[in-house]
Amino acid sequence: MNLRRAAGGIGLMAAVAVSLSVTAPAALADTADGRAAATKGAGLRDDFNGDGYADVAFPVPAAGLKSYEGNQDGGGPAYDGYVAVMYGSADGLVTSSRQVFDQNKPGIPGDAEQGDAYGSSVTSADLDQDGYADLVVGAGGDNGGKGSLSVIWGGPDGLSGSTWLSQGADYQDAVGDLAVAGDFDGDGATDIATGVHGTSLRVLTGPFDRDGTPAGGTHEVEGPDAGTPDAARMSDLAAGDVNGDGVADVVSAGGRGDDSHVGYFAGASTGLTTGTTVGGLDGAGDNLDVGDVNGDHRADIVIGRPDGNFGSEKPLPEAKGGMVTYVPGGAEGPDPSKLGRINQDSPGVPGVAEEDKVDGSVDEFGKGVSIGDIDGDGYADVSVGVPDETFDGIEMAGSAVTLRGTAEGLTGQGAQVFSEDTPGVPGISQEYDFFGSATKLTDTDGDGMADLVVGCSGEGEVASEDSTDGSIWVLRATADGVTPDGSITFGARTLGVPQHNGGGLGSLFSS
Repeated sequence: MNLRRAAGGIGLMAAVAVSLSVTAPAALADTADGRAAATKGAGLRDDFNGDGYADVAFPVPAAGLKSYEGNQDGGGPAYDGYVAVMYGSADGLVTSSRQVFDQNKPGIPGDAEQGDAYGSSVTSADLDQDGYADLVVGAGGDNGGKGSLSVIWGGPDGLSGSTWLSQGADYQDAVGDLAVAGDFDGDGATDIATGVHGTSLRVLTGPFDRDGTPAGGTHEVEGPDAGTPDAARMSDLAAGDVNGDGVADVVSAGGRGDDSHVGYFAGASTGLTTGTTVGGLDGAGDNLDVGDVNGDHRADIVIGRPDGNFGSEKPLPEAKGGMVTYVPGGAEGPDPSKLGRINQDSPGVPGVAEEDKVDGSVDEFGKGVSIGDIDGDGYADVSVGVPDETFDGIEMAGSAVTLRGTAEGLTGQGAQVFSEDTPGVPGISQEYDFFGSATKLTDTDGDGMADLVVGCSGEGEVASEDSTDGSIWVLRATADGVTPDGSITFGARTLGVPQHNGGGLGSLFSS
């Protein structure tokens, strides 16, 4: 998935003196067939310790670094920010392996200050070509809004050591607010693209030295209509080969006012080209992901519009209660002539599309979309958050929905829905839990099927009514789809971070 902006207008705030604890990842035993040794260097983009299992990062840019810091009694989020990581294994995520990083941690560049929003973007890839994925962390509010981007290096013992990749020079740069990784020039080395000025991209061309220097230098690529009053401010980025030429492209979601736009930056031997607006998608949404949904070896685009028609001057019938838009990739890039739209009134999708224009309530179907092959059939599937879903009289308890990929594209047929009321899922649905605040599909146990990770930003661990620091659920994948059997949940207590900080663990996942 995708990462949305952590906040608008984050200003420089008071420094914070208390650091989060960091625990080294527990040693994960190799399987009998020597899986870890055999798969080291295989290039899993989320495999920080090279054992062949995908690891998961949980950015929490709105959090404070100590209990009650600026988050209680109407104080609002503190936006110091931290990023937690858990490591995958044959049994899925290992909760005891957790690490937590923030700018108060020795070895992490910068100083933790309110408003930095460390973790406003997170992505991963092997930047230095040593066979281990590295964790790229943005802090869009760093240094009073100039923003920054840094890397924490992967290795056989997991993540350790960090350095700057890029820092903003102007207070409107917001470097690191958004970031994605991909090979944008086809040379076999990973490059990084980060949002700058909110409307364009700064591209760091890899490979990278251990001091963070990109071998190919740094340059900026203008977004659609950049520098004009009509330029769409980007709210999300995703990377993938949309046109099938073997070079990664970048797709952006964004907008101004009631208009939302999808931008396309084609990759080429010279790097990313100037962004263009994808026609026919105005009103599509504000978050997106890319992946091969229809199995044609091109990355397709799925865009979420969770706000439905609330406040819209251009209502769309399909947007009622929130919607997702599917746009297949084509030889010339995104092909909007074959788009499809799905909401909770679409055939096969559980639930009912609901929105109330009087009180402004909406289900928010389309929050935090993510793409991955759940059942291993070769077609990527899609997970969708519905965090404001109300059921059984429980306001905004929330749910998450999975949609199936097919040769014809994305379909509502065979969709599944999960909540804390689903048998086998731990927890109890309560008001304002916001289960489905974000979703991520990733294979944490190495079985070739993407597990469903769900964020629940309004819940405290163990359903504590006085704690709303957020929690995470992990549901395993099978050939028949996601199963609640064996699912786990954890929150701030498991991570060892301060509770009651209101930071919203589970609001975002890495791209």
